Amino acid sequence: MKLVHAADLHLDSPLLGLERYDGAPVHRLRNATREAFENLVKLCIDESAALLLLAGDLYDGNWRDYSTGLFFAAGMSKLRRAGVRVVWIRGNHDAASQIAKNLELPPNVRELDHKRPDTVTYEEIGVVVHGQGFATREVRENLARTYPNPRPGLFNIGMLHTSVTGRPGHDPYAPCTTDDLRERGYEYWALGHVHQREELSCDPWMVFPGNLQGRHARECGGKGATVVTVEDLRVRAVEHRVLDSVRWAVCEIDVSDCASPHEVLAALERSLAVEHAKADTRLLAARVVVSGQSGAHAALAREPARWLAEARLLATDLGGDDIWLEKMQLHTRDTVPLTELRARDDAVGQVFRGLAELRGSDAELSSLSQEFGELANKLPLSMREGPDSLRLDDPETLRRALDEVEQLLLPRLVGGGDE
Repeated sequence: MKLVHAADLHLDSPLLGLERYDGAPVHRLRNATREAFENLVKLCIDESAALLLLAGDLYDGNWRDYSTGLFFAAGMSKLRRAGVRVVWIRGNHDAASQIAKNLELPPNVRELDHKRPDTVTYEEIGVVVHGQGFATREVRENLARTYPNPRPGLFNIGMLHTSVTGRPGHDPYAPCTTDDLRERGYEYWALGHVHQREELSCDPWMVFPGNLQGRHARECGGKGATVVTVEDLRVRAVEHRVLDSVRWAVCEIDVSDCASPHEVLAALERSLAVEHAKADTRLLAARVVVSGQSGAHAALAREPARWLAEARLLATDLGGDDIWLEKMQLHTRDTVPLTELRARDDAVGQVFRGLAELRGSDAELSSLSQEFGELANKLPLSMREGPDSLRLDDPETLRRALDEVEQLLLPRLVGGGDE
């Protein structure tokens, strides 16, 4: 018998800030979560899965209209015709308090209660599923401790949307420990909420399948679902299956040995070629991070728009419509010694001494962050929310920004750096 475990589908998740990127493949990016879901449905049918487990965050908050719910329901109907049962729980994004609209789903789909632990039994396949969804967006209590005892003679599954003991980048919802889960005595824990695939234990199995489709540059690599093979009430195999339709990648390039921007572009081409091959016919959405103390810094810093355009042209030449360069972050440093510049007895020296003093003063940075914090509220929503939002009220963010300002000023105040 095979089970399929998925979580964090985030159907029709809005991709913030796309309007800032000229030439972005908007339709392919916005349709990615739907294509990944269709791949999930196909996987269940191809594997003749007996049961699909959806461990929360099917949606990304309230629907703009009924099309999101209709799309999900249509997929569930395909699974019903193929004889696939479905159990799901609500996570923080599709908590009962978050979804105002509702649609009746086909009879093969069972939602577990969000008010108390719930159980559904499938005697015909020897499986029982225990779980509890989120009633509200923020669930801070340990739900797992109140889950029921296992049913003897059946394969017991626990479903939980949780951060367990905490994971970077994820709110600490439904906190628990692996010991809490192990004490329930179940054979498999189908977890959700954490977007990076992770196997917490194999005795019993506790699995985060990761999200079904990466949505930004912090969700890189192959995304998908987990196929679980069960024999004689025991897990015999746990396999990750890649289902994403858009592949996010961060190309980190150390250009310390590059003397010119053209050498930087050559290094970028090599990195993009590797990631393009890994994407395997999917759209590659790449973020490029260029770093290192380099002789190319001055030319890059003097005309960043030009070299971004050159990089995008290179990406198009390499992969056509199947590579989109989301952004290029320049974190290079000049070869000019800053200590010498700060020692100069002129305006240049004053500028660089002032930047160093500001960066090193916690009090000055705190004052500056308060001033910028008021301005931050006036920024567009797309710049204030999301994984790359501007944290102008954070002193550490300002300290890093001052580092970049220093490196931007160097070629303008000191000169040098011809191509």
